[in-house]
Amino acid sequence: MTAEPIARPAGFSHVRLTVTDIHRSKAFYEQLLGTGTVFDYSDRVDEPGVRDDPDQLYGGCGFALGDQLLGLRPAATAGDTFDSTRVGLDHLSLSVGSVDDLHSAAGRLTAAGVEHGEVKDLGSLGMTILSVQDPDDINVELSAPNG
Repeated sequence: MTAEPIARPAGFSHVRLTVTDIHRSKAFYEQLLGTGTVFDYSDRVDEPGVRDDPDQLYGGCGFALGDQLLGLRPAATAGDTFDSTRVGLDHLSLSVGSVDDLHSAAGRLTAAGVEHGEVKDLGSLGMTILSVQDPDDINVELSAPNG
C-alpha cells in the first residue's frame, strides 16, 4: 500500500548554488547559458546586511531556465571548493535539445578557453552528456536525449 504523498510537485521551481565569488560565478553562468540574470543583487553583496537579507536574495542573482530558476548565493568562504562526495548536491544537469547542441556547446567552450569533458553517450540511460566545472568546481552537465 502506498501512503498519501506529502505533496505532488510538478517539477523543480528553482535550484540555488552556493558560490564563493558572485561576480566570477555570475560571469561564468552568463557565458554558459547565453543569457543575463532575471534578478540580481550582486552589486550590493558587500553592503552591510545584504548577505543575511532574503529580500535581497542574500546578494545573489538568478537566471531563468524555462519555467525554472537557477540562483547563485555568495555564502561560501573564499577558497572553499565543491565536493560531490559530501551531503548535498552531486551535480547540476541542464537539458539541451539535441546531441548536436552538445557538440556545438563543446566547440564554443573550447573557443572560449573553458576546459570541459568529452561529449559522452550514456546509452543505457538514454542520454548523452557534456560536463564542465564552474568556478567553484561544481560539475555542470549539459544533457540531451539520445537519438
